[in-house]
Amino acid sequence: MTFRGWWIEKTTDAEGKPQQSAALNDLEPDVLAEGDTWVDVAASSINFKDAMALTGRPGIVREWPMIPGIDVVGTVHSSDSGVWMPGDRVLLNGAGLGESRHGGLAELARVDGAQLVRVPHRFTPSQTAAIGTAGFTAMLGVLAIEKHGVRAGDGPILVTGAAGGVGSITIALLAHLGYEVVASTGRADTEGDYLRRLGATDVIDRHELSDEVGKPLQKSRWAAVADAVGSTTLANALAQTRYGGIVTSCGLAQGSDLPATVVPFILRGITLAGINSVDAPHELREEAWTRLAQNLDPDLLDGMTEIYALADARSVAEQVLAGSVRGRSVIDVTQ
Repeated sequence: MTFRGWWIEKTTDAEGKPQQSAALNDLEPDVLAEGDTWVDVAASSINFKDAMALTGRPGIVREWPMIPGIDVVGTVHSSDSGVWMPGDRVLLNGAGLGESRHGGLAELARVDGAQLVRVPHRFTPSQTAAIGTAGFTAMLGVLAIEKHGVRAGDGPILVTGAAGGVGSITIALLAHLGYEVVASTGRADTEGDYLRRLGATDVIDRHELSDEVGKPLQKSRWAAVADAVGSTTLANALAQTRYGGIVTSCGLAQGSDLPATVVPFILRGITLAGINSVDAPHELREEAWTRLAQNLDPDLLDGMTEIYALADARSVAEQVLAGSVRGRSVIDVTQ
């Protein structure tokens, strides 16, 4: 039997230049050539990487053809892993999905059972996909802040790219844990109330951080920073972090460059911690999802989520790249 899925191929335009094209096709199961576990996919999501892949941007897909979707949420159809039984609810984030191995924007997935995580009972499939890689990444950042020793009451934590998926969930998690959260966004006028509902105590305009690089060492403001933006924003955030603080870095929405100096690291003893959700080991995945089930309110999650049909994935991707999406965009693969 065939299954529906988005299919990205490498083609050429009229001038012979390479390009990528994405279409929703009927696919044969034998295109899923690796993995010991077959998963009936219930939901996925549109992350920044997915948006780039679906709209033909280079740099994400490494193997062609490719089913995009860096999140898989569903039930086990069959498995030779010795770990999972048919009907088990499972999830997988990152791990090369949608980049070097077929991902979750299809009705069927084939994955390595050893990498799967059980879906927490607290969450529905749509809620699990709403958390997805964005929420998983957000939780990894929060864990890094905690393990660095920053406690509630130590001072404000800055969250950049606050209205996006990672930023929204980071704010909700930190606020639940009692931290004072300052949200940085380019949409303060339209999204300020939304960010305060998530738990932000203050909202600042991103231009305070993003327009130009300030002095190597600026006024101490933040006990910690959760950055999803990179470039000038990250450089200024580093320069404003208090002595002994930590800055987590998980994204490059503004750019991959870092126009900073070593001064904040030397004179204030701060730490810059990279957050890699793709290659996170299984034990860390389990820890992060256990904490998400403990610390993320499903009702709050629902309030930051929009659900779309599988056929809508590319149009949602265009909205994500245009910066017009708040929170999380879930794809109900069964629709």
